[in-house]
Amino acid sequence: MPYSVGEAARISGVTVRTLHHYDEIGLLTPSARTAAGYRSYSDADLDRLRRILGYRAMDLGLDEIATVLDEGTARAHLERQRELLLERIERLQRMVAAVDRELEASTMGVDLTQEEKFELFGDFDPDDCAEEAEQRWGGSEAYRQSQERMSRFTKQDWQRFMAEQQEVGQQLAEAKRSGAAPDSERAMDLAEQHRQHITRWCYDCTYEIHRGLGDMYVADERFTATYEQLEPGLAAYIRTAIHANADRAEA
Repeated sequence: MPYSVGEAARISGVTVRTLHHYDEIGLLTPSARTAAGYRSYSDADLDRLRRILGYRAMDLGLDEIATVLDEGTARAHLERQRELLLERIERLQRMVAAVDRELEASTMGVDLTQEEKFELFGDFDPDDCAEEAEQRWGGSEAYRQSQERMSRFTKQDWQRFMAEQQEVGQQLAEAKRSGAAPDSERAMDLAEQHRQHITRWCYDCTYEIHRGLGDMYVADERFTATYEQLEPGLAAYIRTAIHANADRAEA
């Protein structure tokens, strides 16, 4: 079924001008012309357009897209797009993890050089979370403690803090994968280890505060996404383990 340039634009969501440009540079030349000389697009043309738009969404330049499309089969293009999407997802997940570390710690006044920030946090600046952290916890003693302690962190302190935090998360993920119940001794001990990690590095994390953190891991999608990256359902698992550990301590 042939499509006019207007129909192709409507179906794909691009402008007629964009289609004209793609034709002019040889990226998407319609298969036919009408008797009056108007562009006429086939289903195969629209399939190519869909692949072009997919690559554009992944920030590839038009020249690079032309080269990619001229090589390989349709399946190869799908596999390439999938690879690029996974790379982008991985990058975004790393950014989310960096954001979450700063939000959880209520970090303020990070005294690191720009080189050290890039090494530790990638292209996320931890100072960017200062306003949200202050709005959430600015009037609390925990906030004051974390601001005082963590503003003095050296690069080595940050490396140790983050490594220990990641280790606790991995152990909780392994406990869940092993089938250990979230209110089991193993899970509660790991929850206690998590609480002590916060107390040691950030602020005096009482059982009441720890319960609130556990609830936040489920309520705030940014935290949930970080733990889901380690193990599906991990955020809810950790919340239950935290509450069970607090109940055990208060019994």
